[in-house]
Amino acid sequence: MNTKINTILFDLDGTLINTNELIISTFLHTLEQYFPGKYSREDVLPFLGPTLHETFHKLNPEKTDEMIAVYRSYNIANHDLLVTEFEGVFETIRTLNESGYKLAIVTTKILDVVKKGLVLTNLDQFFDVVVALDHVENAKPDPEPLLKALDQLNSKPEEAIMVGDNHHDILGGKNAGTKTAAVAWSVKGKDHLLTYQPDYMLENMADLLDILEAENK
Repeated sequence: MNTKINTILFDLDGTLINTNELIISTFLHTLEQYFPGKYSREDVLPFLGPTLHETFHKLNPEKTDEMIAVYRSYNIANHDLLVTEFEGVFETIRTLNESGYKLAIVTTKILDVVKKGLVLTNLDQFFDVVVALDHVENAKPDPEPLLKALDQLNSKPEEAIMVGDNHHDILGGKNAGTKTAAVAWSVKGKDHLLTYQPDYMLENMADLLDILEAENK
């Protein structure tokens, strides 16, 4: 007999809330200070997903912490101006919550900024469990943050789906033993995510409701 899915783990940026413009503009602002004229919009797309430390350390190990501080300062100052919600997200999360699914956020962001995004989009009411970068030694695609969220929800990997817009989310789900769902609205593109073979591809967040219904028959 198939194990029923009762738990959904969500990435935040680019999955539930549209922070793409905020993140891209923040990277461009930061990199322009350290590498004037070197980086374009397309150049920074690979930086969406990894931790800030990982990204900036590769670019300049000596100035990693300084660059992160510049990034976070601009990011927080412009957060509420540039963050929007994706179509169908609020309604779908509300329905999942009302239907009794266990929900968690698993993200590579720090907790303070996560809370800011959830409050802005009114999604904070649905998530009692948030595993942020502050809470783990190893970020996605390491399974640690997903397993931590599952532990707090008293759920097993085989009862869960990890939903995300980045290959880190898909690989994190596979490494933790959950099902995986990628979102077609990823700034990196649907084709990029398909190469990582997620179990499902969501064209709209509401597709998740149909998937769960089919999984749990």
